[in-house]
Amino acid sequence: MSNIDWFKFEDKDFDFPFYKKNPYIPKWGWIVLFIAFFFGFFLTLTERVHVAILCCIVFIVPVLYFLKWDYKAIFRIPSRRDIALAIALFVGYIIYALIMSTILGQFGIVSSGTVEISSVNIMRIFTSVFTLMGEEFIKFIPFIFFLRVIYKFTNNRKLGVVMSVALVMLMFAAMHSYSTVMFIFALFIQGFGSIFEFIGYIKTKNILVSYITHLCTDVFIYSLVLLGL
Repeated sequence: MSNIDWFKFEDKDFDFPFYKKNPYIPKWGWIVLFIAFFFGFFLTLTERVHVAILCCIVFIVPVLYFLKWDYKAIFRIPSRRDIALAIALFVGYIIYALIMSTILGQFGIVSSGTVEISSVNIMRIFTSVFTLMGEEFIKFIPFIFFLRVIYKFTNNRKLGVVMSVALVMLMFAAMHSYSTVMFIFALFIQGFGSIFEFIGYIKTKNILVSYITHLCTDVFIYSLVLLGL
């Protein structure tokens, strides 16, 4: 693959798995991954630690199986540079979310609250350590599937990445909404906002980088709630 198929900001030591049969997943394998996707999605809704841990297992084990247990294809110990990137993306997301919330508020588009204040406690923060990893796989599995399909028919990696990210952002927004107004809010905040996590993953091909960004965001929000701010 020539460098023209890569974005300039990408680290080229690793590539996305599966999309060009690297390794190959049979059709029944994609069915297994989507069963894990739907089952794992419902498990992410829990506030119980043991169920949240099960959620991670449901997502991670099938993916690793089809990777032939090559965990480095998706997980690597983040370097200091990776951690700095993840934190910078977290800060970028917070600034983006504050600005976008203000703009949407001018049009009367506000969130009715995706976090129940009374439910936020230390245990919920601890549980989120596991549920947020599940949420990263909620984005990873369809992203890789869309990338595989688009690349298969276009042989264009960049186009596949852009379209796959866009589709997953729409899907992720829909998962955070239950009305038209809430969908618009979720589209700009959770949907388009997830581009910060995608940038971390696309650059490094390391889910732990996008996970750290996501974890920092939710822990920050939960901490503000606990402090009454």
